[in-house]
Amino acid sequence: MDGLALHPFAAATYLAASIAAVAGLGVRVRRALRVGVWLLAAAAVVHGFAFFELHGREPTPPLTELPLAVSFAAWLLVLSFLALQLRVPGRGLAVLVAPAAFLGTVFAAFSVSAPGAPEPGSALWSHLHVLLASAGFALLGVAGAAGLLYLVHHRAIKRHRAAPHSALPSLEALDRVGALALTIGFLLLTLGVITGVLWVETREARFWPGGLHANAALGVWCVYAVLLLQRYGRGETARRAALGSALGFALLLLVVVGIGVVR
Repeated sequence: MDGLALHPFAAATYLAASIAAVAGLGVRVRRALRVGVWLLAAAAVVHGFAFFELHGREPTPPLTELPLAVSFAAWLLVLSFLALQLRVPGRGLAVLVAPAAFLGTVFAAFSVSAPGAPEPGSALWSHLHVLLASAGFALLGVAGAAGLLYLVHHRAIKRHRAAPHSALPSLEALDRVGALALTIGFLLLTLGVITGVLWVETREARFWPGGLHANAALGVWCVYAVLLLQRYGRGETARRAALGSALGFALLLLVVVGIGVVR
């Protein structure tokens, strides 16, 4: 069984994790949220093995292909979420992470075409670019999810609608997760842009390629640079920082989807 055939199995497990996570938000079935996190971890193992098995295909599909890049970012999103659980517990984020991973793997399972000729240029820089940019995308996704849940939880508290034993993480925990994910994600995104420039230089012997993809990536990088500067330089309130993270990731997602449609 090859990696493409394993993607539907990973997607099915992510779907089960999504259902368990949503059910776990209820006060009476909070144990389901823990089950959802364990299902996420199991799906991540299957998803990772799917990428490992892709190396057995001839020729090996490049991660620069959009469906595989999206699937890879979804896998790293789950790994980032699980890693953050060791530092800042917040299982409630699974209610957003699991569906996002499900959609990413489904997109790859039904969109990957037969690989063509390898792209020119250094394979090292192309692989580093995809790895770093995807990791940055994943962590910025965690920051966006934390920001969105912060806004929802904050609104519920303001309106006295928050359940006393809600499964959602506390506002402080969501703010800490968002800040950590935003910082590391921006660093990885920066390295992704740099390795992308080096990849283009080895492939086309010019510094900046221009075009929709490169200019959109630079624009998104500038947006996140402003968000980071406002958070640490100007001391933004936690609510405004959460709003910025959520809107920033919405913009990033819109850019990725838009580029995929144009292509």
